[in-house]
Amino acid sequence: MAKTKKAKKEKAVDLKPRPEKVTDEQLAKIQNSVSGINNHQIEIGRMETRKHQLLHNLGTIQDQLTLLQEELQKEYNTIDINIDTGDINYPPENPNPPENGETNKED
Repeated sequence: MAKTKKAKKEKAVDLKPRPEKVTDEQLAKIQNSVSGINNHQIEIGRMETRKHQLLHNLGTIQDQLTLLQEELQKEYNTIDINIDTGDINYPPENPNPPENGETNKED
């Protein structure tokens, strides 16, 4: 058996040269967009850092309030205080306290 030679395909030659760079206008637009993205990401990072600081400060203030509430509970037997006037809102006293340590059950 004789082998047949396959015909070689000729490569198409592109006579139009490919550009090496984008235009100056396109480059400026790309650089402007990337710069805008970078600036926004930096600003978001600053905001997140500030948010973290504020949340930490909030936790500290909440801890201080908890300690103050414990003091008020010990001193006044309540933490129900009107924050505008400072009036203490004592819980109503139970006229019929339960006997023998039992709780008053209402069905």
